[in-house]
Amino acid sequence: MTLVIILTFPSISLADKKDIVDPTVIYTYKKLEEDIRAIQKKYHKNLEVKVIGKSHFGRKIYAAKLGKGKKSIFLIGSHHGREWLTTTLIMKMLEEYTKSYSKGKDYGEYSTSILDEVSIWFIPMLNPDGVTIQQGFIEEFPKYYQLRLLMINQFKEDFSRWKANGKGIDLNRQYPAGWDQLNEKPAFPSYQFYKGRKPVQAREVKIMTDFTKEKKPLLAVAYHSSGREIYWEYKNGKHLDRDYIFAKKTSNLTGYRLAKPSKKASGGGYTDWFITNFHRPALTIEICPIVKETNPPLLTFQEEWSRNKFVGIMLARESKRIIERK
Repeated sequence: MTLVIILTFPSISLADKKDIVDPTVIYTYKKLEEDIRAIQKKYHKNLEVKVIGKSHFGRKIYAAKLGKGKKSIFLIGSHHGREWLTTTLIMKMLEEYTKSYSKGKDYGEYSTSILDEVSIWFIPMLNPDGVTIQQGFIEEFPKYYQLRLLMINQFKEDFSRWKANGKGIDLNRQYPAGWDQLNEKPAFPSYQFYKGRKPVQAREVKIMTDFTKEKKPLLAVAYHSSGREIYWEYKNGKHLDRDYIFAKKTSNLTGYRLAKPSKKASGGGYTDWFITNFHRPALTIEICPIVKETNPPLLTFQEEWSRNKFVGIMLARESKRIIERK
């Protein structure tokens, strides 16, 4: 008799079984809530989590602070509904950095001790209503408003192109920096590009501007998708050389190209506002190869993670080195 031994091996996931954040799944608002609570519970001695406000439809907007430093930098994800892969990226960064910092270990070539001087504030999902709509969970909105959402989406039942917040306002066209020069079309709430009746009309933008004014970070990063490029220049004036250093270092790390804004570039974005109001560097980082009006596919995450995983810790270190020196 022949004894046959069959060996079976578990499938390999992008996420370690011990990890909390799983980048292989669609990253919903509910998943965000579960994960940020789990990370806080696991690393509560080193992590501060707070709700900085609520969206138009009452979803909490979370911010997590890692480090003891009184000075800080910001990492922000999901200004746009269809860009929720940026939330996955920031949450993965949060978990990995917190894990290393809690053990007193370096992260790659970067010492996490920098977080004793410069903390990182992670704001992983600024637009939870928009993300929820884009992912097709329309039933999670009031019944009276579901028809309104359908109208804003031009009566298309597929919401995968949705970019706006729950009220049909494009959050990254809401900041008071060049807002008056933005195109007036569309003139009404839309799945994308509607700039609103006035700047800071959207509740989420008011929350973000207030939080930024309160914390006054040394540097801010707004993650978007797609295009694998970095925008960093908006009327930087005398700080152009300084800000270029941050952009170039981030470009070298990620392999993303530095974008050159056109002469007709107007503004309205978070980093435009941050640069003009705080006179400090800000980066808009577009992850993933170009996709049209939809979210980047999940399969792109591993490559984007390998390009971006050191960005936050690197910028914390460089903020201390460069901004403090000048």
